[in-house]
Amino acid sequence: MEWIFLAGRVLFSIMFFESGIKGHILGRKGAVAYARRSRAPLPQLTVPATGAMVAAGSIMVAFGAWGDLGALLIAAFLIAITPVMHAFWRETEPMPRQLQRIQFMKNLTILGAALILFYLWNQLQGAAGLSLTGPLFGRG
Repeated sequence: MEWIFLAGRVLFSIMFFESGIKGHILGRKGAVAYARRSRAPLPQLTVPATGAMVAAGSIMVAFGAWGDLGALLIAAFLIAITPVMHAFWRETEPMPRQLQRIQFMKNLTILGAALILFYLWNQLQGAAGLSLTGPLFGRG
């Protein structure tokens, strides 16, 4: 079962690592323009900052190095960007509205998974298989 937990963590992390590095940091110019169109605050600052945040969180989750903190970083990223970047209620055309709604709902689903990962690491307290470290936070 430890291998399943590791595989799930790696698969969960891939999208966030790629988005953080390729989308937010290396592709900063395009991401800043998109964030500006979406009315995100201070996109010149927030785009690279959130990219670093989500890339770090994804590495922590994948390797199980303070995976609970990594899961919280990903959750915080999703909480911050989802209502700003995928505000489907602002779209007036049916197709863009539906596409943004799909992205919004996808992010809510992934947010739930990040919270489950946080809870799991918290409850296992060092017994999470194939993790480099135990959790940063003690049981709540």
